[in-house]
Amino acid sequence: MAMQLGEIDSGPVKVAEWQETMYDIDSGIQSRANTIRDDNSEYTKHYTMTTTTTISGNPDLDPQGVLTRAQRVRTAMFPETIEGGATILSTQTDPSQMTNVQKLAEPSQQLKNAIIHLINYQDDAELATRAVPELTKLLNDEDQVVVSKTAQIINQLTRKEASRAAMRNAPQLVAAVVRAMQNTSDMETAKATTGILHNLSHSREGLLSIFKSGGIPALVRMLSSPVESVLFYAITTLHNLLLHQEGAKMAVRLADGLQRMVPLLKKSNPKFLAITTDCLQLLSYGNQESKLIILANGGPEGLVHIMRNYNYEKLLWTTSRVLKVLSVCPSNKPAIVDAGGMQALGKHLNSSSQRLTQNCMWTLRNLSDAATKQEGMDNLLQELVSLLGSDDLNMLTCATGILSNLTCNNAYNKTLVTQNNGVEALIHAILRAGEKEDVTEPAVCALRHLTSRHQQAEVAQNAVRKHYGIPAIIKLLNQPHYWPVIKAAVGLIRNLALCAENQAPLRDAGAIPRLVNLLLKAHQDAQRHTSSNQQTYQDGVRMEEIVEGCTGALHILARDPVNRVQIANLETIPLFVQLLYSPVDNVKRVAAGVLCELALDKQSADLIDSEGASAPLMELLHSNNEGIATYAAAVLFRISEDKNLDYKKRVSVELTHSLYKNDPAAWEMAHNSVPMEGPYSDEVDVGFPGYGYQGEMPLDVNMMHEEYAPSMQFHEPY
Repeated sequence: MAMQLGEIDSGPVKVAEWQETMYDIDSGIQSRANTIRDDNSEYTKHYTMTTTTTISGNPDLDPQGVLTRAQRVRTAMFPETIEGGATILSTQTDPSQMTNVQKLAEPSQQLKNAIIHLINYQDDAELATRAVPELTKLLNDEDQVVVSKTAQIINQLTRKEASRAAMRNAPQLVAAVVRAMQNTSDMETAKATTGILHNLSHSREGLLSIFKSGGIPALVRMLSSPVESVLFYAITTLHNLLLHQEGAKMAVRLADGLQRMVPLLKKSNPKFLAITTDCLQLLSYGNQESKLIILANGGPEGLVHIMRNYNYEKLLWTTSRVLKVLSVCPSNKPAIVDAGGMQALGKHLNSSSQRLTQNCMWTLRNLSDAATKQEGMDNLLQELVSLLGSDDLNMLTCATGILSNLTCNNAYNKTLVTQNNGVEALIHAILRAGEKEDVTEPAVCALRHLTSRHQQAEVAQNAVRKHYGIPAIIKLLNQPHYWPVIKAAVGLIRNLALCAENQAPLRDAGAIPRLVNLLLKAHQDAQRHTSSNQQTYQDGVRMEEIVEGCTGALHILARDPVNRVQIANLETIPLFVQLLYSPVDNVKRVAAGVLCELALDKQSADLIDSEGASAPLMELLHSNNEGIATYAAAVLFRISEDKNLDYKKRVSVELTHSLYKNDPAAWEMAHNSVPMEGPYSDEVDVGFPGYGYQGEMPLDVNMMHEEYAPSMQFHEPY
């Protein structure tokens, strides 16, 4: 037995000797390492290296070495229990791997810290709760020094969550802070009190306390402070109130907050301006009176200045949002344009910020109908043409709409867009848009403008044909009809027909029968409402406009002999004669014009006469409209060529008392010189009703909250 005990005692010694001779290879006897088979069919030992420290009864050694396992664990997990000067011997062999004791120590330390924070939080809350009555009393003290010191103490306390939670639920204290802020002329007191309200405004309870205590008028008053930190605290607190407190917007308006905020646009701090402009957007959205107040205080000029001179994305975005809201106001719109708003907004169309670019595009879209006479738009127009290649539907909608308005009755802009391949880009946009009317309508309108009344009009007319645009335009006349697109397409077809090279392609694409069908449908719809003296509108378009447009397009198409025959063969002459009785002068003019072209063929002239056209044409000779009288005279002359002498004499008498005194040469000259373009002036589209953006976009309060409330909690000024 003794021998066995001796063998057991000598075990570690033998293992150590074996390891020395086997070059530190573990035998597995004492370490209990398992023997497993590896991928190479070799049997190896898998074990964990341990370090054993043996102390041989030397009293001078560190007592840490003789600690029990429980003591070592406690020392690692709670190092604050170590006596001064003591050290810990680490058993960690690999710096990249934590020991089990270390792994246990980390969560225990976190738990301990959480408990300490909880105890401190409770202590802070209890201290603040007990101090509230005394602090409230001191704030009401007559000594302003006491008030100032007290406000500074409260400001420090409200920076801690626990004490802030206690104070925001103390309405007497908040009311005392507001009174102190209102009554003080001391800058330090003003800074401390605005800081207190700023700290309290980060919770809904604090906002409610500020609101109920009359804090909004006091904060608005602070917007006139010369101290930058006071201004910052006041505007950020008001911003939080506007975002999250019901009734705050009306309270700010009643306190003349807008009158105080707009002059702040002259400040230079970008972050401060970002919050200020967002306040303006919150106050002006959906409130016409606020928009007019911003205008009266020079808001458009200040906002445009920011867009022109700053590059801080958040500031540019918030400013563009204000301009977007103001851009639907008829009074603000020309002011923004006159301040250079179109050019300033156009600078950011290449921004990497999609939200900024989209806001600028919508704002430009809204302003564009008031900017048709603006100069210096070259860069903007070129950028808009390039944006026609965008796959973003919103960008495409805005780009086509802006181009449509900026090319309206502006020969310079028409020429510039034409020279920059605008016709081709617009045709491709129409082809990609398919049935999306909010893109198709403004794109066709822009083409209609580009193909008339400027130096490059003929170039544009030919470009539409060369880029295969004619079939796409004719296709728009098919059912189902969206009348604004129909109206624009009919006007464009008329302009294209002015180019002789386009006559045959238009005919081959089926333009004539489609125009005739549209004319018949529109005329029937208009006739059904004639008895009730009401104009017929469909999709916001009067049917009389469709009648006029289709007849005018057929008039120009009838200049081609082949087209003339096709139009007459579709039995249109009776309808054209009936249109001579229309109460609308423009309809009378185009009806007389198309009859004038058709009367060049003897067969058509006879049919015109047999339909009883002579009587209304005699009446139209006395029209004050020169175009109507000229066309009527030309038609009468042509249909009377083969008549008997009595008929010719009667016509001659009528003509003698009218314009040209029986002078055929004069009639032909007049016919050839009729101002064809006058009645077809470009049309500016004020709002494109029915599009995705009508007036103002809905305010996304949650998005604003996410971007401002957490990230802009500046406890120290700037």
